[in-house]
Amino acid sequence: MRKKTFAAAALLAVASLTLSACGSGDNDSGDPVAVVSEEAGAQKAATVLDKPFEKPDLVLTDTNGEEYDLREQTAGRPTLIYFGYTHCPDVCPLTMSNLAVAKKQLPQEQQDELRIVFVTTDPERDTSAALGKWLKGIDSQVVGLTGDFDTIQAGARTLGISIDPPRKDDNGKTVSDHGTQVVAFSPKTDGGYVLYGEDATVEDYTKDLPKIIKGENP
Repeated sequence: MRKKTFAAAALLAVASLTLSACGSGDNDSGDPVAVVSEEAGAQKAATVLDKPFEKPDLVLTDTNGEEYDLREQTAGRPTLIYFGYTHCPDVCPLTMSNLAVAKKQLPQEQQDELRIVFVTTDPERDTSAALGKWLKGIDSQVVGLTGDFDTIQAGARTLGISIDPPRKDDNGKTVSDHGTQVVAFSPKTDGGYVLYGEDATVEDYTKDLPKIIKGENP
């Protein structure tokens, strides 16, 4: 868990956002673009950005088959966004489970205020119904979004998250290569000001969520 300070180059990408094919063990598919300085000895899961990301202008489809305008629906609310897919055997379900468990430690009022958004990177298989079924087993309050892949890819790119079209691995299994960061947006500014990597734990989120809900630095 390390505190990182982002340089100006972080506007377009984040150094730790390398592509990861869930279950493939392939984490070296790209070189980092942003320059990051690390504070020696710091032990925080949260990476607080000097220059927050703008919330993606995404209009997709939720688990009820209804249009969901991300900016409109989450305006002024603490929001966590993660890009992944339901067939992922490891990182995606673990990340979402960690978030769900941490969220349940909050008072009910704060649980209702928090928005956790899961955007699929595999929209061909992750239909509204498939997303709804998968998320129901994690947290029914999580917003699941699907839609056109190019739209999703472009939205993720504005956060420095790379997503490749789903592909077949050596075993003929369809996998999705995608960045694995969780981005937290402030209810005060709607800016994406905190990042978490795939190593963030339930304890990390449990400790930080009360501050994120208030728009404070964790």
